[in-house]
Amino acid sequence: MLLRQASTVSLRRLLVLLTAAGLLPLALMGVWGLHLVSDYQQREQQRSLLDLARALSSAVDAELDGAASTLTSMARTPAMEVGDLRGFYDIARAQVAAQPEWLTVILTDASGAILFRTAAPFGSTGGGIADPASLRQAQNSRTPVAGRIAVGKGGRPAFPVRVPIKDKAGRAYILTAVIQPGRMLRVIERQNVPPNSVIAIIDGGDTIVARSKGQARAVGKSPHPSLVRLIREGGAEAVGETSSLEGEPVVTAFTRSRYGWAVAIGVPTAVLAPASLQGIVFYASGLAASLLACTLIATFLSGRIVRSFRSLQQGTTALGAGLPVVVSPSRITEIDQMEAALQAAAAQRDAHEDERSQLLASLERALDDSRDASRVKDEFLAMLGHELRNPLSPIVTSLDLMDLRNEASSQRERSILRRQVNHLKRLVDDLLDVSRITSGKLQIDLRPVNLAEVVRHVVASFPGVPIDASTPEAAWVQGDESRLTQVLNNLLSNAARFGKGSTRVVLSVAGGTARLEVIDRGVGMSRAMLERVFDPFFQAPQPLARHTGGLGLGLAIVRRIVELHGGTVAATSEGEGKGSRFEVVLPLGAMATLDQDSERAPEPGRLRVLLVDDNADAAAVTGALLEHMGHVVWVAGTGAQAIVEAGRHAPDVAVLDIGLPDMDGYALAARLREGAPALRLVALTGYGQKADVAQAAGAGFDLHLTKPATLEDLQRALTPA
Repeated sequence: MLLRQASTVSLRRLLVLLTAAGLLPLALMGVWGLHLVSDYQQREQQRSLLDLARALSSAVDAELDGAASTLTSMARTPAMEVGDLRGFYDIARAQVAAQPEWLTVILTDASGAILFRTAAPFGSTGGGIADPASLRQAQNSRTPVAGRIAVGKGGRPAFPVRVPIKDKAGRAYILTAVIQPGRMLRVIERQNVPPNSVIAIIDGGDTIVARSKGQARAVGKSPHPSLVRLIREGGAEAVGETSSLEGEPVVTAFTRSRYGWAVAIGVPTAVLAPASLQGIVFYASGLAASLLACTLIATFLSGRIVRSFRSLQQGTTALGAGLPVVVSPSRITEIDQMEAALQAAAAQRDAHEDERSQLLASLERALDDSRDASRVKDEFLAMLGHELRNPLSPIVTSLDLMDLRNEASSQRERSILRRQVNHLKRLVDDLLDVSRITSGKLQIDLRPVNLAEVVRHVVASFPGVPIDASTPEAAWVQGDESRLTQVLNNLLSNAARFGKGSTRVVLSVAGGTARLEVIDRGVGMSRAMLERVFDPFFQAPQPLARHTGGLGLGLAIVRRIVELHGGTVAATSEGEGKGSRFEVVLPLGAMATLDQDSERAPEPGRLRVLLVDDNADAAAVTGALLEHMGHVVWVAGTGAQAIVEAGRHAPDVAVLDIGLPDMDGYALAARLREGAPALRLVALTGYGQKADVAQAAGAGFDLHLTKPATLEDLQRALTPA
């Protein structure tokens, strides 16, 4: 009769009615129902106990596997493979120092004789083998073995993990780590185990290695006889009633590990209580009666509620699909309130959709602006590099020409000009390189490189700078020779700016790596400076005069280049005024083949050269340099003039600028190729990015040179492929 009234009724009153009719009998019978499930729970707890023992056994195996894996890895070191026992002794001592629970590492030969133990000096004799049975087992099975725990002369308990190994000559050894039981105790402590439980790890000789309670007094002793009997009679795993060392009755589950050890976990028997048969019957009867009553009442009341909720379901689906929300009227107050909430949510959804559309449009515009700004920045840097290199080109070429003439009266001035031009060129290169680094476009060309030869060449290119260099005959790495030269150039330039007196350069080879150190006795660095020294644009504090110069980019570029080579770079200093040390570590690579190492460009003979450049100074001085080198040179300032000169003189080589007033160098190269297919084309331009090099190759150029070109670059340009 209640549902026929015109006014709505709350859902809570309906739920109370259902709860009183259906759940009250279940609540009364619930106490007896516990007896029904207690027996099942007891079995499940025993099964869970066994599962936990298995998990603990797996953890023990993993810990022993880890120790065996560490020993196996030690055996693969070069010293062990070549049978260098003295060198391997040092490696073993270092490993023992790195493993807190390892007491010592012992190496025995195939007959069981001790070759060394890290706890004693190398070469010392004496001392016997603890647990010789496990040693024989490792010799016979040729597999890793975990031995029995024993108390040594110092009163410390430990157990051995033995691994059979061989060197390259086929000599067999047994490598043993003697480990304290505390390592196994931590395995227990890491586990999430039931309260009041007792966990024990037992070795193959039924001796306790680790125990969750009373570890100090239990380690090295036998467990309770009842547990020993269960382990010996239970096979691989079992569950049974035993007693703890404290005399408390427990239900114990154990399982054996792959190493023959046992892991046992015991829970007090009071936790696992059996169920009552009377409770089982009574609970089943009450449950059946309650279910019947709930079914009858739910059938009467659920129809209207189900229809109302179906209407809400349809409204919710419409809300998710972005459609108008329509919910049928209901006499239940809460459902009417939910209908109003759905309508409000639909209105809010529409408002959020409009706001998101506007936000996405704004975000897209911001991304477009960011792309445009990045493109403009790249174009600006490319143009900046071009415009700075154009005036540098005639300066460098003039210096090369003056060096070839070797006028003694201008030697000092030429040295000053050469240093300053090189400094300016490095600034331009650093500025463009840092742009490539930030955009992820910096790439390297890896090939076998003799780093020792690179060091000697770079050190020789710093005339007037006191540098003490120490290098081996060869140190081959897989790298980009030009970029590695740039790394050392930047480090030496940094040392020249901030160092005092001579700079030391030390290259050494050890442990599969090449280590390059640049050491100065200059101003040094504080801890705060060391943390930022490789950041782009970071510079040490300097006076207003800035006599050291630089943009703060050189070391950032060094770090990126070294990382691309798979190496590391680090800076250290004992403090301000105590000098600095920069250390570059690179992996060693294969030595270059004879063909790679012996490739040398032949010296060109007297050639006919067409030089095309709209910069009159650059053209004049480059032409003079080429003539001084013994070649015949014709100079043109435009593309049209170059075509005329090429038709008139049939040159062997054409050196072309790209940015010409009447046509670009790519179009000119195509025109020259039409009349002379064998003509060698060389691009000499201020545009030096990777895309420019690729475009020059695509236009048919044989070589791309970036201004300013050195004398070696020009010689390479005139050398036939």
